[in-house]
Formats: sequence, C-alpha cells, structure tokens
Amino acid sequence: MINNEFILNKFGYLGNDFSVELQKHAVVTEVKAKTEIIREGQKNKYVPFLVKGSIKVYALNDGRELIYYYIRPNDSCLMTFSSIFSDCISKIYAVSEEDSEVILVPVSVVLDWLIKYPQINRLFYHEYDKRFSDVMNMVNEAVFHKLDKRILSYIKQQILITGNNPIKLTHKEIANNLGTSREVVSRVLKKVENEGEIIQTKEGIKILVNEGVK
Repeated sequence: MINNEFILNKFGYLGNDFSVELQKHAVVTEVKAKTEIIREGQKNKYVPFLVKGSIKVYALNDGRELIYYYIRPNDSCLMTFSSIFSDCISKIYAVSEEDSEVILVPVSVVLDWLIKYPQINRLFYHEYDKRFSDVMNMVNEAVFHKLDKRILSYIKQQILITGNNPIKLTHKEIANNLGTSREVVSRVLKKVENEGEIIQTKEGIKILVNEGVK
C-alpha cells in the first residue's frame, strides 16, 4: 500500500482517478543500504519514485565512479525516465546510499499515463530542471574547484543526505566517488584537518559548525 501523504505531495494535482491507478499498478519495495538497483546495460522495466532514503546515480569509467546526482525523497530518476522513450536500456548505475523505500511503476503504465494524464509531464519537466542543475554543479566543481574543495563539498553533501555529522566515510569511498585515488584523499583530508576545517575520529569525519554544517 502506497503512503497517502506521498501520493498527495507528489501526484495530488492529477486527481483521484490517477491516485486509484497508481495504487493499482505501482509496487512498493524496501531496498537495503548499498544495494545496486540498476546497472548500465540493464533493461529498465520500471520508473522509480523514492519515498524515503537516498539513491546515488553514477557512471563508471575505468572502475572509477562519476556521480551524476542523488535521488532524494519525492524524486524520480530522470535518466531512467528518459530511457523509456528509446530502448529502455539503462545508461547509468543506481545504488541505495541508505535503507530506502521505492515505488516502482511499470514502463508501459507510465507511457499510458503520459497520454491519459498529460499534466504528469509537469512533474518530469521539474525533474529535468533539478537534474540539469545537479549535473551543471558537478561539472563546475570538477572544472573550477580544487580537489580539497570538492572533497569538502562531497562530505557536506553526504552529511545533508544522512543527517549525520560526523559521518562514516572511508577514504577509498570518497576517492571512488570523486574519481581520484585513496592516497590523494588521505593526503587532502590530513591537510584540511590540520587547517581546522574537519576532525577525523573513529566515529567518522566531522565538518565543524563554522563550515556551515550543524
């Protein structure tokens, strides 16, 4: 059974008939943290909507991850949605960052809805706008920001997603997500720790309050 509050927040503007169809066709599934949801080359059978948790969407290049964006509660995966207009083959990887609840709607049903409920396009236009901003921010950081700023930005992002400060992140995990090496990340973190921007303990990495994370 889909949470009624989620339906109202996400799809309420489409009316009661749509809500009934959503309850009829959608599947609610629980996904454990660090679970691969889809991989590059896999056929997309469903369009996902995230109720709770967070999902990382990325590509792989020579074994290194390039993060495109994170899906947060009430969001959908834009690149999965885009694929349904061609061959439905995934061009991305998606992995749950924490225990998550996902609503899965069959691709065939979503395609029917685009005709039957044309106002649903408003939802996907909004997703396009958000994801375009995410990708542009990622490109700007990669091109214009030094690695220490990128690492701090990544840690802050993870703290905002999870609400945990300090946060448990390994140097290898950070390196994989930013396309660099563990040794480089360790060196940079030691440098910014000496500068008083972070603290590293057995509980994890903590961004200090005056760095903008509480």
